[in-house]
Amino acid sequence: MSTGIWIMLVIVALLVGVVGGFYIARKYMEKYLRDNPPINEDQLRAMMLQMGQKPSAKKLHQMMNSMKAHAK
Repeated sequence: MSTGIWIMLVIVALLVGVVGGFYIARKYMEKYLRDNPPINEDQLRAMMLQMGQKPSAKKLHQMMNSMKAHAK
């Protein structure tokens, strides 16, 4: 085989690996986020209580909205 064919084979294999890796990583992250959802209000309330703060409903909603806005 000539060198040109080997170079083409390596490039094609590299592209297939990159595309395949992207889709596998995407599926893995979707499954991970489905199984382990991001923080919710109950977890946030527990964290605030551990830090010695008394969480009000208004404060919880403000922090959740802030986290959602920051995630986007």
